[in-house]
Amino acid sequence: MKRFVRLLSLVFPLALVVPPRGRAGDWPQWRGPDRTDVSRETGLLKAWPRGGPKQVWLYQKAGNGYSGPAIADGKLFTMGTRDGAEILLALNAGTGDELWTAAIGPMVKFDRGGGPRGTPAVDGNRIYALGGQGNLICASVADGKVIWQETMQNLGGKTPGWGYSESVLVDGDQVVCTPGGGKGAIAALDKMTGKLVWQSKEFTDPAHYASVIVAEHNRTREYIQLTMQHIVAVSAKDGSVLWKSPFPGRVAVVPTPIFHDGCVYVTAGYGAGSKLVKLGADNQTSDVYESKEMKNHHGGVVLVGDDLYGYSDGVGWLCQDFKTGKEVWSEKKALGKGALGCADGMLYCLEEDSGTVVLAEASPKGWKEHGRFKLDPQTNIRDPQGRVWTHPVIANGKLYLRDQDIIYCYDVKQG
Repeated sequence: MKRFVRLLSLVFPLALVVPPRGRAGDWPQWRGPDRTDVSRETGLLKAWPRGGPKQVWLYQKAGNGYSGPAIADGKLFTMGTRDGAEILLALNAGTGDELWTAAIGPMVKFDRGGGPRGTPAVDGNRIYALGGQGNLICASVADGKVIWQETMQNLGGKTPGWGYSESVLVDGDQVVCTPGGGKGAIAALDKMTGKLVWQSKEFTDPAHYASVIVAEHNRTREYIQLTMQHIVAVSAKDGSVLWKSPFPGRVAVVPTPIFHDGCVYVTAGYGAGSKLVKLGADNQTSDVYESKEMKNHHGGVVLVGDDLYGYSDGVGWLCQDFKTGKEVWSEKKALGKGALGCADGMLYCLEEDSGTVVLAEASPKGWKEHGRFKLDPQTNIRDPQGRVWTHPVIANGKLYLRDQDIIYCYDVKQG
């Protein structure tokens, strides 16, 4: 019996990192089930016909914002605006028909475009969404009825310069968010009631724009976050700081950290660059490298094998060696700055200025594209300083894109 209990103690922490149950191809939160932005789907098109893949549906009432889609059990969830307020929106993922809306709070308004920024998180029969003003709601997946709500301000937070942009994490019984501030930068709420479970009192950086990831290291479950000043990990149990490493963030720190092989990779724009931190025993950390090769603004970075892919300011689309930080290849002429997603060995790259979408190989051998098209129609309500900034999502054989009030769905499944 003792051996059995000991075995459970070793296996159970690993079981906790299994993605939530649902359809195999679902995308229930920001960057997918495991927050890597790499889909596990197969059987997708390896080349697009001229003009791009077939458009399945078009929805044009999402309002303002850069919120991305979460896909679960045949429904698409995102945030937008209506009548001057922020809303949580549910559509039929197969047809684009509107199912319901739920009120979040007043619309956040900033230069480069107002409206919600983050992506909702689906957990069973509930969904969680954080608006640009810092209003967090929990709603019923079935009908959008709001079950509870909280604000980042109640947790001691102050709205960042371009609004709260984090996509909250649902982990076990907790909803994890980053209000920032003196009460504790990172907070865990009871997902059923919204009541505070803990706040990271030892870590009080202001909130920026990155989203928390979860990792298992040294048999400890931890939440990893990036701010202007630090890369940090806090205990999932009580919010105590496990380790912290400095980061030279400037202006806006946006991309989500990547945990792989006992290391944490982060990057940011405005010249900050990238950094790889190795985690050792007893939560000791050591810097593997600091590099200016990848300076990713907010289009995201994905890890495929031992290589990272994303757009680097001033460099272009970049393949970077994860272990060394060195450039493997770069391509600046084929496509301008933008966001990406990854599925079935292919990169789905979206140029922010023109709305051009390119299918390219996720390969260290160089940039090789296999089709492109341009979003049509495009929005008339985008801020003059705004761009097409919502990240691509690939789920259940479909490619989902957004340009403010317009949500697009394309069929990218083979056959």
